[in-house]
Amino acid sequence: MTPKTRLLTPGPTPLPETVRLTLAMDMVHHRKPGFTALLGEVQADLRWLFGTAQPVIAMGCSGTGAMTAAVGNLFAPGEQVLVVEGGKFGERWTEIAGAHGLDAVILSVPWGRAVTVEHIQKALAQHPDIKGILVQASETSTGVLHPVRELAAFTRERDLMLVVDGISAVGISPCPMDEWGIDCLLTGSQKGLMLPPGLAFVALSARAWERVERVNPRHYYFNLRGERDKITGSSQTLFTPPINLLMGLHTCLGMFRETTLEGVFRHQWALTRMARAGADGLGLELLAKDHYTWGLTSILLPAGVDGARLLQAAAERYGVVMAGGQGQLKGRMVRMGHMGHVDFGDVLAGLAALAGSLALTGGHSGSRDFLERAMAAYEQALVDGPPAC
Repeated sequence: MTPKTRLLTPGPTPLPETVRLTLAMDMVHHRKPGFTALLGEVQADLRWLFGTAQPVIAMGCSGTGAMTAAVGNLFAPGEQVLVVEGGKFGERWTEIAGAHGLDAVILSVPWGRAVTVEHIQKALAQHPDIKGILVQASETSTGVLHPVRELAAFTRERDLMLVVDGISAVGISPCPMDEWGIDCLLTGSQKGLMLPPGLAFVALSARAWERVERVNPRHYYFNLRGERDKITGSSQTLFTPPINLLMGLHTCLGMFRETTLEGVFRHQWALTRMARAGADGLGLELLAKDHYTWGLTSILLPAGVDGARLLQAAAERYGVVMAGGQGQLKGRMVRMGHMGHVDFGDVLAGLAALAGSLALTGGHSGSRDFLERAMAAYEQALVDGPPAC
């Protein structure tokens, strides 16, 4: 019998049944009172999720579109920004900054390691004209969680914009925007928010909005000031939005409210501890030894094991779809996603598929209790709760 397919990738992620049913509802008109009321409720829930009193702008695009909007609205051509490059998505910040005519100073961090405030201080000492720092909260290509809270504590006392890609962090691990002092936080729909791809979100601090006013938006579509005025003035979007995705978002945010953010984070933390304990029980090396992201576990493969063949075996034999390494780690790593609508049974299936596929592709593990160790870690993490952030 063909096994049930389990999507354990770092996005897109599985959809809850209630969300799928919402997405299947008939189309409505986006300028009519019913949809306007829904957008008002969504806006309140997004502010709660992001932890901000400022509006959260929803746009019909991928997370990369939100990154583009942030750069294009906050910085003028020729200005200097510091980009933390610790993986493929850090490199994407550099590419976007270059496309907008910014002078990108690259701060390279070894893949699997987190940036530190000391790294930032040294870069600023050499480049005092830097206007902003572009960083990932969770670097999805490596599974590293950068210390955004510490970075924000540093930047909010200076004339520096902290722009955070929270695409695989928002709704997965804490990043309360106003409490920490983040100037720009963005995310996409297809990760922690349990929706299909196609929606992205950008929130700016009060001082970031002041900078937007000075820079003067150059985008016609990615016009954050225009979107802000529309959503705050009439609970509307500047252009035609992805209506069904916003309806699905309304359902997702209702689920978050019911669970509470504390409950969401506790669940995501427990799954993370579970996946790491299972991989360690198999004798496999984890790329991020500390400062590891929640919702994604990056597992290095033994020499001689072809990552592409292993992923194929996991999908075809066990029905478990996972992701491989990117860039310099392509073919050498498995990225197991456990964010969004994933539970302990899915992670157990993923670990079993990893073990079985490892044996099929030239690897070996003599462990007989890795699943038990994983389950014990999950239950203990639920009791203890996540670390203070």
